[in-house]
This record gives sequence, structure tokens and C-alpha cells, in this order.
Amino acid sequence: GEKMTQDEVSAIINQADFNCSGKLDYNKFCDVYVTTSEQCCRAAREKLEVDRRLRQQQFGSQAEASSEGVTLPASKPSPRISRKTDHKLTPTKGDSRTPSRPSSAPSCKASVSTTISMGASSNRNTKLIEPDTMKEWQCAQSKGCFYLEDDGEIISHKYKLHLPQKSTVCVTIKPLNVRQVEGKSCHWLSVDTALYILKENETQENLQLVSFTEQQNKELFGWKGELGSGVYWLLPFTTGCRLKKVKPQIAGEAKLVYRGEDGELALTKEFRATLLDIFETIDLDGNGLLSLEEYNFFELRTSGEKCDEEAWAVCKENFDMKKNELTRQGFMDLNLMEANDREGDPSDLWVTLLSLGYNKALEMTEACPFVIDIYAEKCKPRIKAIYLEAGSWQLNRAVCKSVVNKGEAKAMDGCENIIVHTYKSGRRITSVIENKSENKVIIRVSNEQSKNCLSNRGLTVFAVEVAPKSMMVSQHVMPLNEQEEWLYNCVHSLL
Repeated sequence: GEKMTQDEVSAIINQADFNCSGKLDYNKFCDVYVTTSEQCCRAAREKLEVDRRLRQQQFGSQAEASSEGVTLPASKPSPRISRKTDHKLTPTKGDSRTPSRPSSAPSCKASVSTTISMGASSNRNTKLIEPDTMKEWQCAQSKGCFYLEDDGEIISHKYKLHLPQKSTVCVTIKPLNVRQVEGKSCHWLSVDTALYILKENETQENLQLVSFTEQQNKELFGWKGELGSGVYWLLPFTTGCRLKKVKPQIAGEAKLVYRGEDGELALTKEFRATLLDIFETIDLDGNGLLSLEEYNFFELRTSGEKCDEEAWAVCKENFDMKKNELTRQGFMDLNLMEANDREGDPSDLWVTLLSLGYNKALEMTEACPFVIDIYAEKCKPRIKAIYLEAGSWQLNRAVCKSVVNKGEAKAMDGCENIIVHTYKSGRRITSVIENKSENKVIIRVSNEQSKNCLSNRGLTVFAVEVAPKSMMVSQHVMPLNEQEEWLYNCVHSLL
């Protein structure tokens, strides 16, 4: 989106001056542009495919954002050492991928084994959140969404919370059950969600972990406690165990538009229902209208560009708006206009749908909308979506720190500088590898003895490289079938 310099423009014209007239033949230029673009795409795809295979063979699936290394503070005290666990995964049904290293690999000098037996989720005793008992408290709400990228990375909205005074608050997050087309299943309602609360101290770069939502009531996760006045960041998180790439098994493609008896284009009933679901998801404040800010989150996700005030004014002239915000009908008409611009070709509409996590059957399989509620006893909280981006280093650090603070730690036999921290809740287990040594280490992680487990890594055996004086997430594990018991048995070995 950056403007070109005059030198760049001149260079392109010189390359595309086919008849040496000093002028650009636009048609020929377009042909060259498209051909060059296709060549670049092919080359990039080939390189990515090679890199992906090599990365998977050597280190497993490392697209998970929270797996990035977090540097340890120089004066970090020694963690408490107790019996600790690491996660394992049984391959999902139909997963034919093989471990990166054979199970018969020789045992290593330093290793640590963790075993945790977990009961069925339906029988677990968890501390419940009951927001209904706080009806007199003031509440703020915002929606958001997790989106799955092609490389497996997860991006989501991130928020600022303003508290004008010290108060007891209750923060909750859960998947959003938007209105669905009859007969369509809500794939995302089983996706795990969490919210990390960080306090802003002087600058946005200096965020301190306060807590995270670990109390549970069915699909809702929450935290209740006292917060001082000031600005907090709310960072949504999902492990990637359930929100992950799946092989499409779609026979055919849903129809988006058709021509009526009058010859005019119209949106199909199924596509209109899907657009209403999308509208409910991107209407972050839930007022039934899209503000420019809300619409721009949608635009950034689907096109990578923003709509400026001038373009928004044009929308106001052509589409139904109220209070300078786009209505549902206006949103429908905008998409119909896009179809008309392409004379009924649905290609651009499919780009929008696929970027929002829908498949060709109009099922949302690679996204998870969620809703956040903030209850405050003594003041009116304010929440505002600020970014739509991949997991930041602040979130990575918060996840690692929460596991170190809440979990159990166990040093490797024969290598006290390598510590595996394991946090368990009723629904997930997360392990973090801490490297206190001066050298990088490569850790082999084996989940071969686990049962009824689902890992965000997607592999039963993989390796993790941990930089010196840092820590990183090894993996997240959830039960494959929540109605059955699951056994987490993980061995971390130093290679």
C-alpha cells in the first residue's frame, strides 16, 4: 500500500516500454504483471512447502504463536522443584503423519517424565463463575474472533480495559453462539478460550501479568478479583488444540448469488444467512450497527486495507446507515454491490468468506468468535478493541509466566538447568521448558504413552529448540473426547 517513488515508476515504465515510445502499453504491462506475480507465487509456495516439511520433520508444528521463546530476567529466582508433568498427544483419527523421530530412538542422558491421569470433563469439580449473581454490578462487553491462518498461526482481537477506580471485577470469555443456518453445526463451540489480564505500567511495552481466566462454568472461563484503577490489556488466547487446519471434505461449492426473473443479481438465502452471522461477529459492541472502527477490523482481515473517512462517507451515500454506522441491510447491499461489480463472479466474495474461516459449504471451520464480559462492583468499566493480530510477545510471556506461577516444576535428571513446568486445569495441560543454561538446547518431546489426548503440535513425537536463558511453551494438550478419562504421559529428553 505504500506509494512508489518516481525512480521506481520510471524503472517500471522502462521495463514495460515495449515499442520504445517512452510510453507504457497498459495491456501488455498487465500481462507481464500477472505473469510475474504468478511466477513469484509459485516460487514462494514451493519454498514454503519445503520449509514446512523440513520444520515438521525436525521440530514438529511450531506455528503456534505462544511457542516463541521468552527471555528470562537475569535475576530470576530458582523455581520451586516438585513433581512435574509434560503433555502428550495421541494422533487424531485419520492423522497419518509419522513422528519426526522413530520411537526406538536411544534413550538420552537427561530426561524428565510426567504422568497425569485426568477424569472425564463431565465429572470434574471446577470452581464455577456465576455472573448472574452480580446483576447489580456494571458491565461492559465486547465480541471478537480467533482466525486461523494458512500456516496454522492464530490471530485475534486484543483489547484495552479502563477502570476509573479500584474495584472487584469479574472477567469472562466464551465462544459466541451466533445465529446459525438450520442444519449447520457450530464447530467452534468446542474451541477452548482464555483471557490473560495484563496491567499497563507507564508504557504499552511494560505489561505485567495480573492473572488469567482459569475458573470454569461449562464453556465459559473467568477470573474474579480486585483490580486497581488504570489501564489493563486483555489478550484472548486459544491453545490451537481444537482450532487447527483440517483437510476439507466438501463435495461441491455453495451458491452465493443468482439472477432473478428480472435478470438482476441477488444473494442466495444461504449466503444471506451467513452474512448475518458475519455481521453479528464483527459487530463488536453488539449494538446492531457497524462503526467505521468495527468495519475496518473486517476490512483488515479480508483485504488487508482500511476504509478511510472519505470512503466511509461514500458508503454513507450509497448504503443504509444509522448514526454514521452501517446497518445489517447496508452490509448486505455492500456485498451485493461487490457481486455486481464482478458481473456475478463470486471469486471476491469467496476470498472474504475464506479469510473469515468459512469453507466452501459455508461452515465456519477455521475461526472461533467469542464474547468478553467485564463486571465491576464499584465503577463502570470500558473495553475497546485495539488490534487484530497474531499472538504478541506479551501474550507468549504471559502464558509462560502463568504456567511457571501456577504449575509444578521438575528439573531434568542429569541436567538441573533444564526445567519442565506443567500446568493442569480440568480441560487443558500446558508445559513450558525453561533453559537456565548458557547454551541453546534441543528437547525431544514424546507423547507416545498418552491416551485420549489432543495436542496443538499435531505430532506424537517432536523436538523443541530453546534458546539460552529463555523459556518457551512445549505444547498444550486437551482431551480428545471430553466425556472420557484421559492420560497425559510425556517424556522430555535432552538431545
